[in-house]
Amino acid sequence: MPVTIQTLPTEVINLIAAGEVIDSIAAAVRELVENSLDAGATRIVVSVWPEQWRVQVADNGTGMDLENLQQAASPHSTSKITTEADLYKIATLGFRGEALHSLAQLGCLEVLSRSNDLGLGNFSENRESPPNPAKSSFNKAGVENARSGWRVVYNNAGVAVEVETAAIAPGTVVTVDNLFGNWPVRRSFLSPTQQMRSIQLTLQQIAICHPHVNWQLRQGNTPCLHVTPGSTAEQLLPQFVRGVRSSDLQYLKLDLPASPPNQKAANLLVETQLVGATVKHNYQLPLANYQLPLANSQFLELVIGLPDRCHRRRPDWVKVGVNRRVVRSPELEQTILSAFARTCPRDRYPVCFVHLQISPSEIDWNRHPAKAEIYLHDPSFWQSQVSAAIARALHLNDEVLPAAPIPDRVGKLLKASEQKSAYSVGISARQNEDGGEDAKGNKIGLMELRAIAQVHNTYIVAEHSSGMWLVEQHIAHERVLYEQLCAAWQLKCLEKPVILSQLSALQIENLSRLGLEVETFGEQLWAAREVPEVLADRDDCADALFELSKVADLQAAQVATACRSAMRNGTPLSLSQMQNLLDEWQQTRNPRTCPHGRPIYFALEESTLARIFRRSWVIGKSHGI
Repeated sequence: MPVTIQTLPTEVINLIAAGEVIDSIAAAVRELVENSLDAGATRIVVSVWPEQWRVQVADNGTGMDLENLQQAASPHSTSKITTEADLYKIATLGFRGEALHSLAQLGCLEVLSRSNDLGLGNFSENRESPPNPAKSSFNKAGVENARSGWRVVYNNAGVAVEVETAAIAPGTVVTVDNLFGNWPVRRSFLSPTQQMRSIQLTLQQIAICHPHVNWQLRQGNTPCLHVTPGSTAEQLLPQFVRGVRSSDLQYLKLDLPASPPNQKAANLLVETQLVGATVKHNYQLPLANYQLPLANSQFLELVIGLPDRCHRRRPDWVKVGVNRRVVRSPELEQTILSAFARTCPRDRYPVCFVHLQISPSEIDWNRHPAKAEIYLHDPSFWQSQVSAAIARALHLNDEVLPAAPIPDRVGKLLKASEQKSAYSVGISARQNEDGGEDAKGNKIGLMELRAIAQVHNTYIVAEHSSGMWLVEQHIAHERVLYEQLCAAWQLKCLEKPVILSQLSALQIENLSRLGLEVETFGEQLWAAREVPEVLADRDDCADALFELSKVADLQAAQVATACRSAMRNGTPLSLSQMQNLLDEWQQTRNPRTCPHGRPIYFALEESTLARIFRRSWVIGKSHGI
């Protein structure tokens, strides 16, 4: 079998910013778990003995044969990259070849591994990349060697000092004992409880990007965390965030266009490759034919907590993942917070996870030793994509609303029965222009929201194909007015000025900042000759201006103006007025909450109503047949 774990060339090592930073048990777990993921593992068990400073990670990924095990802990030994050009197209979690070597320096490193029956190598930072089976040919002795499990113990230099066969299933078990034994100062920072908490947070951040993996964390022999795998991050988030249910979340997956060409990155890569070519003479990359490598597909996965249902005291679950790794990206994190502006209550933060799967050429991973911080070559482009995705998820449309509750087979039966009966079940089948049934007949359209009544002159009762909605008229109107004011903050000149009294210098300055200039009108009196257009005809215009004089920014002024101008609860509305309000509200950017973060509507789904009234669609059952 050819050896694929090799020591990187000196020129490549010099281009890498640093090795792996392992300053805690959590950091050691992170490096080992990333190795397991790169090896294609779908089941990972992490066992920790914090008092003994011992950690073990077992996986069912592609194992290593003996030849690669002996090379695995050598410094800067990896199968991930071989040339400078590979640094600009990193597609794995690890690439520096320092994880196992660093752990060997910090403690007693032992690795048990067995490759699969085909003898394929492992695919991880210090583990072998699987060659093409069609090009592999092994003699009988080689196959037997591949089917054997091996136990290797390394010294502090990463050299294998003990080698023996071991009974092990295909996969790898890495054990590090006496971690930081020669660096006791590192042991004084965290207590065992803090260490376990840090490990849990580390595993959560990794698991959210790999929802298909079954995760287990044990403290000694006691299970303390089990992550049930799922198809998307939406199914994992309720396991991590207390109080969040699946119904509180919204998931979207969107294809992304290719970003505009980044000439600076292209020039940098070409320059680096040309410098390397003078040493290696085998790049075979003509400058005239150069282009940035692009991934086959780019997409964005988004999981948000609906702001009318869940939010947090801290922005601890505003997270960004890029190519299967949670990273710190201040630009994208600020974009997320801005997209949720005026949707959550005051001093509350959204729940949001954005995962970008983009071309490796768009990313510079070599910005942080732990790869926790990255540089995107075109951050403004990705910011716009994230903003658009969040806006799409917050809007009320058929992508985010629940599906029609009636199964297709039952729906067809009931539809046929309706033609001969007096009842109607509200099936949302729509007809296209040719009179045929639309292929999207079971999807929910916004125009199907129909006002039917008003309760206590406060709540609008609306019929929807998914059930019944209650909409509070004041805050729905407030959301409409707020977004109109954000789009156009219009001032209107008055023939008769509004007189204000008892204004402080700060209040006068605040009004001036909003474009509302006031002039002295007498002792402790000021005259305002321009006011926001929506306040011009109100009897309480003076009170509204005095309220605006207490806010320091335009957005707060727009919120205050919208709240004061919105129709009050207790105002009777006709059906046409209610329908107009519903139509305007549905078209707002963030229709789920008012600018103060209060929920605007409450939906009673058809399935909920059926459960409350114990209704069954089985014909004849209620008659005892």
